[in-house]
Amino acid sequence: MADETPSQAPPLAAAPPPPSPTVTESDSLAAVEKEDPSPPSPVAAVSVSVTESVSTAIAENEEQMPPPPPPPLEPVELEPDSTDKGEKEEPPPPSPLQPVESESESPAVTEKPKEEAAPAPTAATIAVSESEMQQPPASPPHEVVTESKSLAAMMEKEEAGAPEPTVSSPTTTSAHEEVAAVVEEKKIPQNLGSFKEESNIVADLSDFERKALEELKQFVQEAIDTRLFASETKSEENSEKEKKEAKEVSIWGIPLLKDDRSDVILLKFLRARDFKMKDAFVMIKNTIQWRKEFGIDELLDEDLGDDMEKVVFMHGQDREGHPVCYNVYGEFQNKDLYQKAFSDEEKRMKFLRWRIQFLEKSIRKLDFSPGGVSTIFQVSDLKNSTGPGKRELRLATKQALQLLQDNYPEFVAKQVFINVPWWYLAFYTMISPFMTQRTKSKFVFAGPAKSAETLFKYIPPEQVPIQYGGLSVDYCDCNPEFSDADPATDMTVKPGTKQTVEITIYEKCVLVWEIRVVGWEVSYGAEFIANAKDSYTVIIQKPTKMTPKDEPVVSQSFKVGELGKVLLTVDNPTSKKKKLLYRFKVEPFGD
Repeated sequence: MADETPSQAPPLAAAPPPPSPTVTESDSLAAVEKEDPSPPSPVAAVSVSVTESVSTAIAENEEQMPPPPPPPLEPVELEPDSTDKGEKEEPPPPSPLQPVESESESPAVTEKPKEEAAPAPTAATIAVSESEMQQPPASPPHEVVTESKSLAAMMEKEEAGAPEPTVSSPTTTSAHEEVAAVVEEKKIPQNLGSFKEESNIVADLSDFERKALEELKQFVQEAIDTRLFASETKSEENSEKEKKEAKEVSIWGIPLLKDDRSDVILLKFLRARDFKMKDAFVMIKNTIQWRKEFGIDELLDEDLGDDMEKVVFMHGQDREGHPVCYNVYGEFQNKDLYQKAFSDEEKRMKFLRWRIQFLEKSIRKLDFSPGGVSTIFQVSDLKNSTGPGKRELRLATKQALQLLQDNYPEFVAKQVFINVPWWYLAFYTMISPFMTQRTKSKFVFAGPAKSAETLFKYIPPEQVPIQYGGLSVDYCDCNPEFSDADPATDMTVKPGTKQTVEITIYEKCVLVWEIRVVGWEVSYGAEFIANAKDSYTVIIQKPTKMTPKDEPVVSQSFKVGELGKVLLTVDNPTSKKKKLLYRFKVEPFGD
């Protein structure tokens, strides 16, 4: 969860302070550690606790089951080395979802992500308490992170056709579903490691890296002084422009060698060439020349239309503050849009110019100071993707990859592929040998069932678009009560369990909340229980079975006229883990 807390608490009336949060399991320590570090408000309006119990449906089934038969009166004792015992007690087959260990695999990849520890809204204190009762074991999350370089050359081999993938599965499986799970899991590339961004602060560089940076700066300065970067055109009308170019050379709006932002630019080229200074200088020279030939400065002001705004768009930030770019390849299922983008060379070039323009505008919003965020978190949605089978798309992709790798080094913080389909195994197997370990370390792969869970690992759920399992919506068209600045809590509802979020209220107020279970297939209900001596219950929402076709997010409110508590209950009778998201805020009672 993002450690974000609204800076201003809602007005609170005098009321008895809530009890301090109680921690009953080690899992809740994370929640306590992530409490609002800002000075506490005089009185908290509400407090929250979460409890877990057995699913109602499962409990009812267990009550209806007949008791087990009594054991035989005279059991036959077997010797420890009995042949019969060896035949009867077969070891269970290995879990098909367990990732294969390798020397290069990072321990962080197989670590179970935290399910709790999200910051609560202002004026709320969270205490998480879980009691695990007979729930079936949940399958460990299986996410694939692997390490990356030349993506354009990888497309060359694709022209000859991708090799047919071979999928191996365990020979000892007890059911058809188990075999299917193995096959599905094998289709997604395995992770080889996890990429960590390096510091752009000069003091943090190694002696070798610092020396390469200083040498590159000398080469760049000499090139500027000798007008090596100047335009090759010799017309009189460009003479003034050439004189200006001789004094100042800029890339992405940053003048080279003018301030410490220039160091960040030069480090990108050095890292793209493994700190081989001469290779990095050649790359800079070629990039400057390409930018002039492509007309980047003029491109920024061109009107190329908005037909592709659903294909590529920026939305929110990840947990480290990187802007997030979504690439939705399934949009090209629209034949008219596909033809408009790729049907001939002229249209492919226009699409390429639109994509470069979009990238340039996004880059210029980054912070190139040494401690700033100068990379972008990329999400590629492969749902309904046409794949590498369409020739026009292959040509456009190949051309784009070549330009991006040659002229936009080190702008990807992480590349997450979601809704990965069956054919991607063949495609990835084909292109993987052409990638460096550095590039592949930035890659994360997730099939359809793991896509939302994988995104939440890197992006707070309040920042994830609603179509990808999050809570972020277009607030002009939807409930304006919440924004991306309002943090949400996400947790896992285990198979066969019931999760109850209890919000205790200490003053009159209006409680507003949003709740979502990704994919639903659970029952959801809400009720208010008063603290009065002769307590009563108000059913806010009768427990209702929610299906994937229902509204993805439920937004509700309740006017609390006396002290009590609101219970939000999610009952998961299925054999699947479910991701629960919720957030709430307290508003003045009013009349």
